[in-house]
Amino acid sequence: MDATPSLRTIPLIDVGADGPVALLDTGRERLEDLMIAGRQHYGPLLLRQGDRATRRWLTRNDNPYRHEIAEIAAQVVRPGAYLLNLSYEWSCTTGIGPDPGQPGSRMLRTLDWPLGGLGRTAVVARQDGEAGPYFNVTWPGFVGVITAMAPGRFSAAINQPPARRYTGSCWFDWAIERVGVWRRSGLPPSHLLRRVFDRCRTYAEAREMIEDAPLPVPAFFTLSGNKPDEGCVIERTEHAAAVIEAPASVSNHWRRLRQFGRLRGHDTVGRLALMERTRDGAGDNFDWVIPPILNGATRLGVIANAAAGTLTVRGWEAERPATEVFTL
Repeated sequence: MDATPSLRTIPLIDVGADGPVALLDTGRERLEDLMIAGRQHYGPLLLRQGDRATRRWLTRNDNPYRHEIAEIAAQVVRPGAYLLNLSYEWSCTTGIGPDPGQPGSRMLRTLDWPLGGLGRTAVVARQDGEAGPYFNVTWPGFVGVITAMAPGRFSAAINQPPARRYTGSCWFDWAIERVGVWRRSGLPPSHLLRRVFDRCRTYAEAREMIEDAPLPVPAFFTLSGNKPDEGCVIERTEHAAAVIEAPASVSNHWRRLRQFGRLRGHDTVGRLALMERTRDGAGDNFDWVIPPILNGATRLGVIANAAAGTLTVRGWEAERPATEVFTL
């Protein structure tokens, strides 16, 4: 897994208080790569229709980040900026516990997504919020937060729960759930996590906001604080929460709340079991990113320790490293 000249680097881009729109100035090539991949994955018709529906939903709910998405969409020209910002199709494996090599709590995290290109186009954005700076593992054109670390405060990430089952058809179930989402309010999970990093000064504040804020869709949140025993997994439905205290791991199935649905991603049970076995003794060189945690949809690996202010990131494509290792 040593770096070679063919591997891309993951850049660190300081956007300050200007936010994700500022990433367009330095990440247009990466954004174009993602838009092409999105067009191939979803098709132009779905992108156009999805953009219209998503824009209406964001406007109806007075979403605080809709103006950023609108500015990005205006600059991109191609359809897809709205839909891809609210796409919610990833599966992930995340673990938290005491860092075996330095003080504080450590978060290990992989992100799986069938959309190719997310590994080779990733960036780390240093963003300034009301509560202080944080480092967001993200992509040009994306306004939310899925994985990030705020030095001296906390690290956090989102996993996706099973898709709800209403009928015998996954397509009917998807359509029924979309109608339900249209009628709900609240910040989407990635927008809620951005608000957490922008506004929360402590682990306790972040945990309270994640547990209490209304959501339009269920989500799993992993939160890792400064102290070795400060961390938890928060299972969320639209209005309920259940907490698993650290040390803990999560993939893409419910463990506390009794919810039923279609499992997401590759071998969610096996990924969780492997993370539980390797989490506490894993090295900081991604030696724990092996099957089934590593699979064909794996795009990112992240190691974060807020107490130490460290962040390590690597991109994957087709079960192989796509980037050099980024280290903060």
